[in-house]
Amino acid sequence: MNRLFDFGFKTKELWRSEEMGLVRLLIPAESAHETVVALGEEVGLLQFKDLNTDKSAFQRTFANQVKRCDEMARRLRFFADQVAKEGITPAAHVTTHSSASSGSGGAHPTQELDELESRLEELERELLSLNESTERLDRTYYELVELEVVLEHAARLFEKSGGAVGRVRASESTQDVAAAAAAAGGSAGAPSAPLLLELGGQVDKVSRVGFVAGTLASDKVPAFERLLFRATRGNVFLRQGSVGTVRDPVSNETVAKHVFVVFFAGDRSRIKIMKICEAFGANRYPFPDDEARQRSMRVEVAGRVRELQTTVEAGARHRRALLQTLAASLEAWSTQVRREKAVYHTLNKMNVDVTSKVLVAEAWVPLAAQGEVARALRHSAASSSTQLHVVMQSVSSPDTPPTYFRTSRFSAAFQGIVEAYGVARYREVNPAVLTLMTFPFLFAVMFGDFGHAIIMIAFAAVLVWKEKELGRQTLGDILQMLYGGRYIILMMGIYSFYLGLIYNEFFSMPVIIFGRTKFKCFHADGSEILNDAGQPITNSIDPRDCSMVYGGVLKMPPGSAPVVFGMDPIWHGRKTELSYFNSIKMKMSILLGVTHMNFGILNSLYNNLFFRDYLSIWAEFVPQMIFLNSIFGYLCVLIVIKWCTGKLTDLYHVMIYMFLSPGGGFDDPSQILIAGQPGLQVFLLLVAFVAVPWMLLPKPLILKKRHDALQAAAAHADGGGGGGVELTATYGALLSGDEEDSAGLTRPGGAGGGRRGGGGGAVAHGGGGGDGHGGDGHGGRFDFGEIMVHQMIHTIEFVLNAVSNTASYLRLWALSLAHSQLAGVFYDRVLMAAIASGNIAAMIIGFFVFACATLGVLMVMESLSAFLHALRLHWVEYQGKFYKGDGYKFMPFNFANLKQLEDAGAL
Repeated sequence: MNRLFDFGFKTKELWRSEEMGLVRLLIPAESAHETVVALGEEVGLLQFKDLNTDKSAFQRTFANQVKRCDEMARRLRFFADQVAKEGITPAAHVTTHSSASSGSGGAHPTQELDELESRLEELERELLSLNESTERLDRTYYELVELEVVLEHAARLFEKSGGAVGRVRASESTQDVAAAAAAAGGSAGAPSAPLLLELGGQVDKVSRVGFVAGTLASDKVPAFERLLFRATRGNVFLRQGSVGTVRDPVSNETVAKHVFVVFFAGDRSRIKIMKICEAFGANRYPFPDDEARQRSMRVEVAGRVRELQTTVEAGARHRRALLQTLAASLEAWSTQVRREKAVYHTLNKMNVDVTSKVLVAEAWVPLAAQGEVARALRHSAASSSTQLHVVMQSVSSPDTPPTYFRTSRFSAAFQGIVEAYGVARYREVNPAVLTLMTFPFLFAVMFGDFGHAIIMIAFAAVLVWKEKELGRQTLGDILQMLYGGRYIILMMGIYSFYLGLIYNEFFSMPVIIFGRTKFKCFHADGSEILNDAGQPITNSIDPRDCSMVYGGVLKMPPGSAPVVFGMDPIWHGRKTELSYFNSIKMKMSILLGVTHMNFGILNSLYNNLFFRDYLSIWAEFVPQMIFLNSIFGYLCVLIVIKWCTGKLTDLYHVMIYMFLSPGGGFDDPSQILIAGQPGLQVFLLLVAFVAVPWMLLPKPLILKKRHDALQAAAAHADGGGGGGVELTATYGALLSGDEEDSAGLTRPGGAGGGRRGGGGGAVAHGGGGGDGHGGDGHGGRFDFGEIMVHQMIHTIEFVLNAVSNTASYLRLWALSLAHSQLAGVFYDRVLMAAIASGNIAAMIIGFFVFACATLGVLMVMESLSAFLHALRLHWVEYQGKFYKGDGYKFMPFNFANLKQLEDAGAL
């Protein structure tokens, strides 16, 4: 029966998650590392359980090894940053079986780890020393370069102020200082000041006039001048000039700077100037006041700059050589450290027996992979020096197994869409199977235009064609997302091409591929209506004008037939075009929506049959199908009949009067689409009303009756617990997973969602015996009130959602209409308007604007909108009918997926 309702899907395929078993491994301590490496490398399908949850990370057996791996990973990150700053590309590392097998042959893994740790520590010490010396040399070099600039520019500033300074030094009073400054053409209070180191012994200490010289960032000069003027009350003389961009010795950045010289008098002014210079981050340099010493100092500085430049270049070459050596091994070391950390992290999940000679591990493994695990253990034992072998046992557990689907490059993206909503409960129907087809199809209903589809297919085809090359590159966030969904985009493009052919839209314009319907306008006597020129008026007027204007009848002439595929291009440009397409797309949206929701409810039947929850079938599935189809299924039948018969029945009128006046509303017999339709509508309405209490009452009442019978029988049984086991076989499971959750019952183990199917054997699988769910929850608390409230909420939600979800599918019509109309506006008002102007420049500009609008608005914004709406229809309207989504994902220990495990926090 289960095979019948699983459509013949094999265990390893997508329809249901793989059957999982819990195994216990008894691993000798001396070969534990090699065993874990073999399992992670050769199998990669074991998810180890943490048996030390009561211990902190620092109390575990291999905490020190994990800490050492973290420290090595830190050093490798430091190396990677230094390599990236130097602009060196790390060499790609290809992991092979021989090179990647840590501890399988060659040196012992602990010895390898020690050697790598020592090597990394030594390299870090060497690189830090080089960085420190390089930074010190760079700072000294740029200081000398800046001093050379100061000597060159400040000398000219000093010459301009030399006469005034000499007169100031010969003066004895403050008034003479001001007069001398005025004679130099400056103002004693001129507010402009960079900081300068005091000249020490190079300036005549007897003199009362001093000066400082240095450099300051150009954007700080105005504020520096103002503050200097206000702090000294104008008792300074400032000369400054731009020197262009130089590298700052402190920040090591290229900055636009000014050279300045500040002349002052008195120690108090000097202290204030020094503090202001320090606050503004100015670099002060010694500057002699006589020309001879300036020339001598300039020659000396230039020589030191040349010598230091040679030293800096040699150090840079040595540092780059070291970084190139690091880059060549960086990926290999990172992989080795990541693997070692993963191994020790896994070993920390194991229990150590009292003798410390055996490690005990428990792991979930797919049943189909247990043979691979046994072979890997035998291979590990053969290559190990220990005489003890690993013992593998199948054990039972009340915990819920993880959910595992084997996916391909094609199906992985669709599975990701489903799991973004929630991971499937163990062994329940996987929505991704139908999502493979329905998601791109519903997207195409909203996006259908085979001109735009060609662009989308071309883009996706490039991603698929270059997938191996792109997969090895580090892509940006947006491009990485597009690359991950390349097959989804390809499928959306293919389906959009198909729906575009049906809509007959190529960049919003119809294309006559399958011909067009021929109509003629006839008089009541059967003769064809002609215009003033004696020509048939057909196709030169709107079809409805044939009857409204000319009083004729529009018919297909003998021998002609409608268009065999898609929309008839004759409707394009007619007055009734919009109403015609609206009617078609609106009805099509309702048909697709009701069908999609029926598939969702049907999937709940497959789940209930698989888990043998027959109560939910009769108390939920059957009334849900009856309620949905007695109203909206009936509407779909009316739509199809109206299309087939060509009657003008107003379906709005029919559905409204079905509720307002059951059996009435058919004053015109021509509005009746089905024989006996009034009575049929009354019957369907009664059935829909009966389905509501059917969903609400039977299941809670039957569960209560089972509980009461179980309690009464248990009261007369001897031994208590033994009677309970016997009654379980008699009455079956009292509660399914949903009722158990709602009633607040506690499950043993409590991992993830409720365990479905089979009750605790050596293997936990979905087809377990018993009449329910393995008998879980019998010892828990039964609260009829909570179960009743839960069922009431479930019933009200389904009834309301039947209406709101059906209306939600009208977004298919709305977005399809918006896409078509927007594309038409761009085509008519931009491209065709430019072509109609006859101006070549206008045509080029018009085509450019049309291309940008098509790509930016329609291909990006509209496609994203359609994608999100299709996503909502699957998550809410479809999956909400059956999908629990409360499982947890199978994340096996696998060296190929270490980065994913790190991102998920599993390492």
